[in-house]
Amino acid sequence: ESERFGWSFVFEPQMTAQAAAEATQKVEVAPWWIAVNGATWRQPHGPGSDALTDELRHHPVVHVSWNDAVAYCAWAYPAGGGGVGAGRLPTEAEWELAARGAPADAERSYPWGDELEPAAGHRANIWQGHFPTKNSAEDGWTFTSPVDSFEPQNEHGLHHVIGNVWEWTRDYWTTRHRRSKKVLKDPRGPGRPAGAQGAVPDRVKKGGSFLCHASYCFRYRVTARSQNTEDTGTSNL
Repeated sequence: ESERFGWSFVFEPQMTAQAAAEATQKVEVAPWWIAVNGATWRQPHGPGSDALTDELRHHPVVHVSWNDAVAYCAWAYPAGGGGVGAGRLPTEAEWELAARGAPADAERSYPWGDELEPAAGHRANIWQGHFPTKNSAEDGWTFTSPVDSFEPQNEHGLHHVIGNVWEWTRDYWTTRHRRSKKVLKDPRGPGRPAGAQGAVPDRVKKGGSFLCHASYCFRYRVTARSQNTEDTGTSNL
């Protein structure tokens, strides 16, 4: 959708020189987000950058809206015979189950355990230092990192479940959850979006990103969550 809109949001320090020279708009409540003309999955930092260079081609694709992600799932895993449906995004509950690793009922703060930085070293690409002015990059990365830059984060062999870039889920965003006297099996999010009729719906995103820091965005925990509208793309999503 960034191609359709002709622009997307880029974290200011990531911007190319051309993007910085031409930028005129920023997000008032988060001024480190700059609206960059020409920013897309192929030009993730704006004009003059290229996701297919040796420097970036092993990094996750960014500027991916929820609609983009849904379309990709259906394209990559088309419906087959034998009742197999088309590929889709996981629900929020499915995402958390996968993120927790094994056993399935493990209550962990992070996919590998409860210590953010275990003795073995950094396990995720998140912000160190003072957000948003100084990333000390103690984990080895200032911005995004290659998808295999850390060991798998849990017993399922999943990389970057938390950190690096945000991950979309299937569910509509809500902060109201039904109470239940019994354990829910395979729970789903709300059946319809909240908010004003005709507004672009919000969807749940999980995992946090390289921009997350405990002082601002402590959302790299398994249970943490956030949201964006379905048509949003950014350089960490």
